[in-house]
Amino acid sequence: MRVAIPLFDRFTALDAVGPYEVLKFLPGAEVVFVAAEPGPVRDMDGWLTLAATAAFADVDSCDVLLVPGGPGARALLADEPLLGWIRRMHEASTWTTSVCTGALLLGAAGLLDGLAATTHWGATDVLESFGATYTPERVVFQGKIVTAAGVSAGIDMALALADRLAGPTVAQAVQLVIEYDPRPPFDSGSPAKAPQEVRDLVARGLR
Repeated sequence: MRVAIPLFDRFTALDAVGPYEVLKFLPGAEVVFVAAEPGPVRDMDGWLTLAATAAFADVDSCDVLLVPGGPGARALLADEPLLGWIRRMHEASTWTTSVCTGALLLGAAGLLDGLAATTHWGATDVLESFGATYTPERVVFQGKIVTAAGVSAGIDMALALADRLAGPTVAQAVQLVIEYDPRPPFDSGSPAKAPQEVRDLVARGLR
C-alpha cells in the first residue's frame, strides 16, 4: 500500500508528519515523500526540512494520496505540474486526502467541486471559491476524498483512515503506540471557542 505525500516549499510540518506517524504503521505501508525533484524541502519557517525521495515524474500511482497544507500551498494554486500530478494520483487512488490548506490544492485541481469539505478556518473563502461547501468538522469524508481541518486534525483523519484500511483494532493499536490521548490545557482550538483577545492575537500574527 503506497502512501504518497507531496512536499513543497513552506509546507506545514505537522500536516505531513502527523498522518505519516499513523499511516506508516499500517500493514504493507510504504510511505513516499514526493516533490518537484528529490532532496530537502523546507517547512513554512525554513527551520525544518524533510527529504523527498522521489520526484513527481517518478510516482505514477498511489493507494493513498495525502496533501499537506501551509503558506506554500496558496502559492501553488495555479501550479499545473503539481495540480496535474494530484489529478493523476486521484484517478487510481483508493483514498485522496488533505490536511489543512492542502484542501485548497485539491480544490484547485478540480476535485472538490460540489462536495462538502473542511480546511483551516482561515481559508474557508478560498476553499469555497473552488465550488466546495465548507463544513466546520475535524474530518469530512466525501466518497474517497477525505479532508481534515487545520494541522492537528490530520492525526484524527489518519486514524479514521486507518480504521477503514486495516480495521478498528489496528487503528486503535496505532493510536495507543503514538499515545494519542489529547487533553489540551485550553479550550481555544477553534474560532467558536477562543476568547476575543486570543482571536485578536492570531489576527495580528503570533510573531
